Amino acid sequence: MNYTQLEKTIGHHFADNALVDLAMTHPSYALSHKCKDNQRLEFLGDAVLEICVSRVIYHKYPKLREGQLTRKRAALVCEKNLARAARRLGLGAFLKLDRGEEVVGGRENPSILADTMEALIAAVYLDAGMEKAAALVDLAMDGYETDENGDRDAKSALQEYLQALGEEAPTYEIIDQNGPPHARVFTARVLRDGGEEMGRGSGARKQRAEEAAAQMALDSLHMKK
Repeated sequence: MNYTQLEKTIGHHFADNALVDLAMTHPSYALSHKCKDNQRLEFLGDAVLEICVSRVIYHKYPKLREGQLTRKRAALVCEKNLARAARRLGLGAFLKLDRGEEVVGGRENPSILADTMEALIAAVYLDAGMEKAAALVDLAMDGYETDENGDRDAKSALQEYLQALGEEAPTYEIIDQNGPPHARVFTARVLRDGGEEMGRGSGARKQRAEEAAAQMALDSLHMKK
């Protein structure tokens, strides 16, 4: 695949073209074509993304306390925001998917787009170092502003909601995992103080399963208002 347009969009020409190709390779494609997928890059990109975002918001918001910074970072690196960044950069057009994933709309799947965004950040980091990766993160974060209501991650929002009621923070449990190693799906549930189940959710990572469970709990609480 030709990645010239993608390189123009992100402002980086890869010295090692195999890195960007790997970043765009979804596990479904790798399985059917017997090649490597982008999951290891995704793992590294998650860490690079977190340090880049932490560094920026530490300086950008000097009056925020640790907990406030943590919530702002969580909102910036959540699946919803990363998927939105991936769409702005047009990553979906460059994804390598198998036919099954293509048919069910994989190029617009928020989880796939978010994972690909992280993989691309890692690819740039390995190709050119931290400052180039940070420049891509800057582009993806689009000013590092968040809509505190719309973009706040579900886990933080649920915790704040319950604490406003005088309750303890909720707890999460991973209750199931299935699927092949290249496409593992986790199921989580969120429990209110006292053990009441508030919601369940699934995702390709434990954290995203927990976020989905928290979102279900929030939706249920808002419906009861």
